[in-house]
Amino acid sequence: MDAKTQTPDPAELTRVYCEVAQRAANLLGDFAQKHPHSAALDDELGIGKAFMDLYARVLTDPYALATMSMNLALDYTRLWQTSWMRLAGHPVEPVAAPATNDSRFKHEDWSEHFLFDFIKQGYLITARHIQHAVASVDGLSDESQKKVAFFTRQYVDALAPSNFAMSNPQVLRETVASGGQNLLKGLNNLLADIEKGDGQLRISMTDERAFEMGKNVATTPGKVVYQTDLMQLIQYSPTTAEVYRRPLVIIPPWINKYYILDLREKNSFIKWAVDRGHTVFVVSWVNPDAKLAQKGFEDYMLEGSLAALDAIEMATGERKINVIGYCLGGTLLGSTLAYLAATQEEGKHPERIGCATFFVSLLDFSQPGELGVFIDEGQVQSLERKMNERGFLEGSEMASTFNLLRANDLVWSFVINNYLLGKDPFPFDLLYWNSDSTRMPAKMHSFYLRNMYMKNLLGVPGGISLAGVPIDLSKVKVPAYFISTAEDHIAPWKTTYKGARCLSGSVRFVLGGSGHIAGIVNPPAAKKYQYWTNDAFPASAEEWFETATQKPGSWWEDWQQWMEKQNGNDKVPARTPGDGQLKVLEDAPGSYASLRLAAKQPASA
Repeated sequence: MDAKTQTPDPAELTRVYCEVAQRAANLLGDFAQKHPHSAALDDELGIGKAFMDLYARVLTDPYALATMSMNLALDYTRLWQTSWMRLAGHPVEPVAAPATNDSRFKHEDWSEHFLFDFIKQGYLITARHIQHAVASVDGLSDESQKKVAFFTRQYVDALAPSNFAMSNPQVLRETVASGGQNLLKGLNNLLADIEKGDGQLRISMTDERAFEMGKNVATTPGKVVYQTDLMQLIQYSPTTAEVYRRPLVIIPPWINKYYILDLREKNSFIKWAVDRGHTVFVVSWVNPDAKLAQKGFEDYMLEGSLAALDAIEMATGERKINVIGYCLGGTLLGSTLAYLAATQEEGKHPERIGCATFFVSLLDFSQPGELGVFIDEGQVQSLERKMNERGFLEGSEMASTFNLLRANDLVWSFVINNYLLGKDPFPFDLLYWNSDSTRMPAKMHSFYLRNMYMKNLLGVPGGISLAGVPIDLSKVKVPAYFISTAEDHIAPWKTTYKGARCLSGSVRFVLGGSGHIAGIVNPPAAKKYQYWTNDAFPASAEEWFETATQKPGSWWEDWQQWMEKQNGNDKVPARTPGDGQLKVLEDAPGSYASLRLAAKQPASA
């Protein structure tokens, strides 16, 4: 190690020691009061049963087990040989190399230092063989196979040498350079995060003090012009002299807040759409408490999407409106379209929606990806018991589940930075938004999990009724634009493609690069990623991709060209919030979005 050793400041060390000791004592005292009796651990996730099934299957085929063990030993032997050859100065190819997007081993010592390269390759070999062995076991049920694969990956990721102080060269260098103060500060950070979570670990991902809504996030000028118990409707101020006649409303998911589409001026989809002549409205969902426990999925339609359509007509005088739905908001949009189609047949609702855009939205839930690991009868029953006790699903619990889907990026990288390196998290607007948890009403979430994920009824004609009306997606004939992303771990693109096939109108399906967030929040000026288009819409996603054309950059401009075809040249003078029948209630981002779930603050805050 070539880092220079720094002599610790005794006064600073004493202060940190005292603070750590005090926090640890307080936490132990709190834990003892809240948990006076130890309780047996419940296997709510069914992990134990899944792995017992795995062990039983493995033991029935000793030959396969022996083969796996031999292959592992052979790779270890190759690693030993190539390492000695490298030590002797011979150029050799690694036996195992990390993926190009694996940031755990980017420090130069992982490649240049003999010992750390050996540790890295040994880990990668072991991880590869463990995951291959688990995936190769025959006879497991689909449910057990998914759980075993997912939690094996969690186990393998947790044991990465980068996650331990003594086997991470970057941490060792920092420990020598700081005289160990990084580990003390890291322990202090750990205790602070446990305090913030009121006894549970809530890993800090960003410096939340660096952001303020309306100041440096969610800054596009606009006004709240309408609200219900479930949402506020924001109308944005125009930046063009003329606008398209049809207004545009965005329905975001209520799992998170709307301002993912308005983080900063340079990556704000909302600002970009306003600048291109759209009269943009956004639904800003309330962060529900126990008083809204009995609000169901249909209430989100009646008091959310449908109420927004009525309010926009009052504000602009236009009955036909273009709509965007993002993630769960897209599922609600599809449901709303089917409801309108059904009631239109009865003569109750004239045509309301001009065209519909779906951002990474599931209408078919037959293959929901790794989220399916957390959704089965036992887990949903357990979740329902918890929700019924307090009236909602706590936002932090939902966030923890999503973080596990990308544990190396959203868990272990912060463990290394905050606790091993002893550094404060960087200010990052996307992670500020990601930490801004929102709750889910008990009735709504139970309906959503059971009818969408577990039974996959949304695509079944008449499978779901909303406000007493059986709905059928195949009756939806409005033009639709689907944007999905190639690396989406929440709404897998091949499944969103299946959902798009449920509709009967013309559909343009586009596949973007990256994932569920970065692939959507991808302004053209950034010149990042790529996207695929195909004017055809064949029966399967595989057929679509075979003849798709790859294009560089952002799909935003492709969407705008499609929207221009839907809107035509029909333009009107720009609309200012408050000029119509709806008066201004408050400035954007509004009080619903500004409510941030309070966390217990550290003692030194």
